[in-house]
Amino acid sequence: AHGAELIVHGRDFDDAKAYAKTLVTSDEHTHFMPSYHRDLVVGVATYARELFAAGSFDIVYVPIGLGSGISGVIAVRDLLGLDTDVVGVVSDRFPSYALSVARGEPVETEPADSIADGMAVRVPDPAALEVVRAGAARIVRVSDAAIRYAMRWLFTDTHNVAEGAGAAAVAAVAAERDRLQGKRVAAVISGGNVDAAVFAQVLAGTLK
Repeated sequence: AHGAELIVHGRDFDDAKAYAKTLVTSDEHTHFMPSYHRDLVVGVATYARELFAAGSFDIVYVPIGLGSGISGVIAVRDLLGLDTDVVGVVSDRFPSYALSVARGEPVETEPADSIADGMAVRVPDPAALEVVRAGAARIVRVSDAAIRYAMRWLFTDTHNVAEGAGAAAVAAVAAERDRLQGKRVAAVISGGNVDAAVFAQVLAGTLK
């Protein structure tokens, strides 16, 4: 609408990010805006402040894309001096953060497809990984099938529309329900950016 040129490049987020960096080096008037940045983390941390204002939680499940959301939750948790466990949630098709935390070094994963495209990150951000390693209690992997179920539950039970990445934390809570008895738990529903046609298939149970 404002005359910008939209360039679509590569198969996924990491391909597009790498290509965007090459555009900056070829034009002194362009600037690369990283998807993980201190100012962005400070911004998204405001939802964590609102969440913790609602009371105390034993565990908070947070989806991980590039890491700004979980970094914000960890930062606010620590600033408030809370003992809440922060649990990261990744797609089992994009387990880069889970593998990286387990190995103690960044691990790049292979290209894949997932209903949780907001979590479809193959290359972890080093700064985000450092925060997650230091502040997260653990990382939980969830399947696409579990995410689709969670999207349906959220809509039928609460009438909220969640995209795949947005429903991932709820899928993780469902997967760990047995260990959560008697605990106060929060799941971050990070967005509702899902195409109507895709959401219709999720609700109908026809999307594989």
